[in-house]
Amino acid sequence: MPDTTITLDQQLLLDVKSYLHITWTDEVTEQNLTDAINSSKTRLQEIAGVSISFEIGGLSRDLLKDRCRYINSQALEMFEKNFAQELMSLHITSQVNAMPDEVVIIV
Repeated sequence: MPDTTITLDQQLLLDVKSYLHITWTDEVTEQNLTDAINSSKTRLQEIAGVSISFEIGGLSRDLLKDRCRYINSQALEMFEKNFAQELMSLHITSQVNAMPDEVVIIV
């Protein structure tokens, strides 16, 4: 019986293709989208300032899909301007979530 487990990268590619309404299979298109996904993951990690997950739905995955949309439309220079509020929210939420549960303040 073949292994039908799908990796996160494969699932992201399928999700981005669906989001962009790309219904065809083409090696060049899929490579371009894979590059856009990897670039987006890297940039969003930089903005968050910590390691973030793209496995489940939520802000990080939504931003990844939107950044890929801007890359696909050749309008990447507008992404951070148009999504400044969401990117700030990603940064703040990621930083708060990365804080240890117990913070000791020494005065």
